[in-house]
Amino acid sequence: MTTLRVIFGDQLNESISSLSGTDKDNDIILFFEVNEEATYIKHHKKKIILIFSAMRHFAKELSEKNYAVHYIKIDDKENTGSFHGEVQRAIKHYQPQNIILTEPSEYRVYNEAKRWANDFNVAVEIRSDNRFLCSHETFKQWTQGRKQLRMEFFYREMRKQYNILMDNGQPEGGKWNYDADNRKPLKGQLSVPDTYHSKTDAITKNVIDWVDAHYSDHFGSSTPFHFAVTHKQASQALNQFIDERLASFGDYQDAMVQNEPWLYHSHIGFYLNCGLLLPLQCINQVEQAYRQNKVPLNAAEGFIRQILGWREYVRGIYWLKMPGYEKTNHLNAQRKLPGFFWGESTRMNCISQCISETHENAYAHHIQRLMVLGNFLLLAGIDPDEVNHWYMIVYADAFQWVELPNVSGMVLYADGGLLSSKPYAASGAYINKMSDYCKGCHYKVSKKDGELACPFNYLYWNFFIKNKATLKNNPRLGMSYRTLAKMSDEKIDLIETDSERFLNAIEANALV
Repeated sequence: MTTLRVIFGDQLNESISSLSGTDKDNDIILFFEVNEEATYIKHHKKKIILIFSAMRHFAKELSEKNYAVHYIKIDDKENTGSFHGEVQRAIKHYQPQNIILTEPSEYRVYNEAKRWANDFNVAVEIRSDNRFLCSHETFKQWTQGRKQLRMEFFYREMRKQYNILMDNGQPEGGKWNYDADNRKPLKGQLSVPDTYHSKTDAITKNVIDWVDAHYSDHFGSSTPFHFAVTHKQASQALNQFIDERLASFGDYQDAMVQNEPWLYHSHIGFYLNCGLLLPLQCINQVEQAYRQNKVPLNAAEGFIRQILGWREYVRGIYWLKMPGYEKTNHLNAQRKLPGFFWGESTRMNCISQCISETHENAYAHHIQRLMVLGNFLLLAGIDPDEVNHWYMIVYADAFQWVELPNVSGMVLYADGGLLSSKPYAASGAYINKMSDYCKGCHYKVSKKDGELACPFNYLYWNFFIKNKATLKNNPRLGMSYRTLAKMSDEKIDLIETDSERFLNAIEANALV
């Protein structure tokens, strides 16, 4: 009896549920690289390279362990270019009694997989995704009876369930959350250890050459490429982070420094989101480093909260609210994405820095994504469809389950406060506090109005003016609206005039 076991490009771990119980003498492990997935949006070149190279390395490892692997490369002449076509071809070739797969991480692919039993007249078993620590059912149960679905309270339950950073039933150190200790700007002399660099082997080089030849019009640079592409390499990247950068991660995780894209962050979202690392592996190693007095509590807790709390929480929101979540637009934002997000010039140094680093690395850390790029997109009223499309393209760790809630919920407040209790809007003062970007900028962060004023300054207040009917009753925005109420009519006119001039300019694709 032959079972066809399907592995998707973000399920690259031998402990994945679809491989459980494999009969190595009879079962076929099916991998496929398909053009449809590489091009339905034009993913960053490094993102495609990471996924295809990691898939090829994982398939090679399984073959060396005597699994029967059927691997379809992107350049195979008979490749149909789609999941549907490749599963159909494999069924025709192997005549399996059934298909087993782990639940696809994205709603779009999951819906397609649910049709396979009917389309191919074969039994299909879809197993739960054991790469995550909270099942759909558990998350849904947690939401029952709650008026607000706040991550902090979900995170506490996860800490208790997995006994992470706990001390006799209480949070280690007496507090659940040390975020207030994690907001220090990096000033003065820097000594930042480099991020992990892998060696580019023949497998990865072959993928790079293919991407350069066939996806040359995609966003981003293909080289230099130094991401981990195997479980061993990803584990080395994790170890290097813990040994060299974790101790400073807590203090400086919100800091931004010009020409320092990696700082003290782990950069393991690449590997968690494609399966090369598993969450408990990362959490347990970081907790162990804390227990051994190698890193402070605020660093360990801040890192663990991102994985055990935020990562699991956004996945829960995604599956709870799809498919409608994809179309939320609570603030009725309608503007098109400015051309400088695709590489055209801008005088805003903070935006230029974050986009150029994204173009080069398929990466920007969470404060760059949220409080520079996201903050601008929120204040400028850019259409959520446009913004989600961009974030999905440019970041190598972006899959819809994690990207959509972060962007529509956290960045744009498009879900009306389901995920976040308030919009994450900020003026230029925040960027100036947390970075050195303002020093080299055409605009003056100290100026509030006029053509040389930092656009974030007047766009911030314009955002609250334009969205007053929707936001004025939000209790977390009371101070902003009390301040706005004290402004003179002349001041408000200046805000609106400057904002209109700037927003008209970006719509005209003028240099701003």
